[in-house]
Amino acid sequence: MPRNFDGVPLSAAVTVSVLGAKNRQGTSLSTDPRVIAESLRTITPRREGDAWRKVTTVEIPEVGPAARTYGVEDVPVAQGDSRTLRMVLTQTYVPVPGTADQVVLVSGASPVLDLAEAFHDVFDAVTSTFRFV
Repeated sequence: MPRNFDGVPLSAAVTVSVLGAKNRQGTSLSTDPRVIAESLRTITPRREGDAWRKVTTVEIPEVGPAARTYGVEDVPVAQGDSRTLRMVLTQTYVPVPGTADQVVLVSGASPVLDLAEAFHDVFDAVTSTFRFV
């Protein structure tokens, strides 16, 4: 969604991915949203302007509970690269019904930090429309 509003460039993206619920050793992980939320870490800023992340669970209409992180985070440019991009980021982990080893990750991101709260609201609204068909 790249747009230019009164000379101010805005961009954001929402992606939906299906992930296997296994760790690097191949051990199955729980897809229970409460367990997922407990495994995710919060980031507490040390000072104004630092990266931060909150972890919670949410209820998606017609889908059920899901784990969620949201915040302003430093995202690596590439694996093994020490450079990062600071992004507004919302990630929602939705268990796939009828399976015990898959989750859908709905991820919203934007580099427009001044509108972090508004983008979290937009990403929440978009994610709330998610359905399995």
